[in-house]
Amino acid sequence: MPVATEVREDGPRSKRARILTVAIEQFGKVGYEHTKWASVAGEVGIGQTALYHYFESKAHCLLTIMRLELSDSVTRFEDATAGVADPEEALRAAVAASLRGEPIDALQRRILQNHMDILSTPRQSDKEEAERLRSREVVAEIEKNWAELIKRGMDTGAFAPGDPVVYSRLVLGALVSVWRWYRPGGSISLEDLTTTVSDTAVRMVRRA
Repeated sequence: MPVATEVREDGPRSKRARILTVAIEQFGKVGYEHTKWASVAGEVGIGQTALYHYFESKAHCLLTIMRLELSDSVTRFEDATAGVADPEEALRAAVAASLRGEPIDALQRRILQNHMDILSTPRQSDKEEAERLRSREVVAEIEKNWAELIKRGMDTGAFAPGDPVVYSRLVLGALVSVWRWYRPGGSISLEDLTTTVSDTAVRMVRRA
């Protein structure tokens, strides 16, 4: 679920969505470790103490950002592939959907990929742990969706035989690596990049 469309859990005057947006901008540009929690509060226009009404820690905010991006990835995949019978067309649609977005989406995805290791270690805080566990569940759902798509292509003979889980992880690895180096406004447009990555993904799984 994109930050912009997240339900305002604390009512119409909630600052939650604005805090998330500012945190994404600062975590993505300055780095999570170098972002001062107080600077997020200042940009939002609230006191640092007020942040704790929405997030009990900077890590809680980070985990929420990651969980939202993961959940949105599932939605984009499902919307892109729904009703697409041809496996290759579905794969291209899924790749395009995974790369589609605005500059702030690129920042949010970079944050996610740069901090995936945080999901491997239990958190002492209940709220942080709830976000971590939910994120892990969504990661498993993402991997399952892509593996099922690859398997469908294998079953129809469109994709080379093999382990669909391994193939799906190879494709996902190519996709997520984009957010480690891609920069909006750089020499490569997202549209051109989408074409290149789509062609690469198809070549990785297509039957020779």
